[in-house]
Amino acid sequence: MSFADRVYALCKRIPEGRVSTYGAIAKALNSSPRAVGQALRCNPYAPVVPCHRVVSSDGSIGGFMGDVEGKPIQKKIALLESEGVKIKENKISKEQIIFFFSFAF
Repeated sequence: MSFADRVYALCKRIPEGRVSTYGAIAKALNSSPRAVGQALRCNPYAPVVPCHRVVSSDGSIGGFMGDVEGKPIQKKIALLESEGVKIKENKISKEQIIFFFSFAF
């Protein structure tokens, strides 16, 4: 299984109404947040693989579709809000973030 496929498999485990972080996914895969972001940037399976549910470790929205501002970020915010994620000042509360401590393939 490729690295990207492992990222997608873990991302699919994030339930609607919740988010995880690039860092949490990276830690579970023994990788880096940047590598996770690159894999998600090229996600060919959206929305089945809900890459919009991955945010920065500080709760900020992060990137989406290769961008960090503009219409793609507004789309990510709209998708998250439609799933019940509460966003205030482009940040998500820590209570809505799930962390993966281990993941076996």
